[in-house]
Amino acid sequence: MEIAPSILTADFTRLGAEVEAAFEAGIRWLHLDVMDGRFVPNISFGPLVVQALRPLADRYGAILDAHLMIVEPERYVEAFVAAGCDRITVHVEASPHLHRTIQQIKALGAHAGAAINPGTPTAALEAILPELDLALVMTVNPGFGAQAFLPGCLAKVRWLRRELDARGLREVAIQVDGGVNATTIGACRDAGANVAVVGSAIYTRGQDVASAVARLRAALEPGEPAVSAWS
Repeated sequence: MEIAPSILTADFTRLGAEVEAAFEAGIRWLHLDVMDGRFVPNISFGPLVVQALRPLADRYGAILDAHLMIVEPERYVEAFVAAGCDRITVHVEASPHLHRTIQQIKALGAHAGAAINPGTPTAALEAILPELDLALVMTVNPGFGAQAFLPGCLAKVRWLRRELDARGLREVAIQVDGGVNATTIGACRDAGANVAVVGSAIYTRGQDVASAVARLRAALEPGEPAVSAWS
């Protein structure tokens, strides 16, 4: 399972060092949560941060994966690709012309993803699945880091895994985002996800990044319990 740290809870006064610490720990997929204060109740950062991180990602051969939690994402897709994003995910709820936006991302040379919030049914993704490189299931209500995992969202992951397998679309990644830590990551994998976005379980003040990544990997080892009492 790919572990994709989210920089949302990182120390932005030393962001380069925080990201490099993850890369030194073997991470090769960085998740960039972009928020506009309208689609979600928070504001984060824009293309300039992506541009600043691109040379560091290139040094380690890492992916920059932008999750656009913004209204009218089609207006900003080009800027984020130009800044250096390899993958861009937009929300079903924010994209009235989702197919067009997905095609726009691909035409610009990036991989395209679509995300659903906890209150959005998986049926909202059904028609667009053949066009996607990634399907993202939010396992918290988006907007802030360090929220508690919503276990009911695992049913959506299981539906996606069954649907993608049935259609022969196994190359489409299933990503989970929100509340993922050493206790919950195994359940996400067992439900069928293969990319886990991890924020505060990696980036918390006073916590060593390499040790945090090692704990997550240990939780994915065979024989480890998948989850707490939710099973």
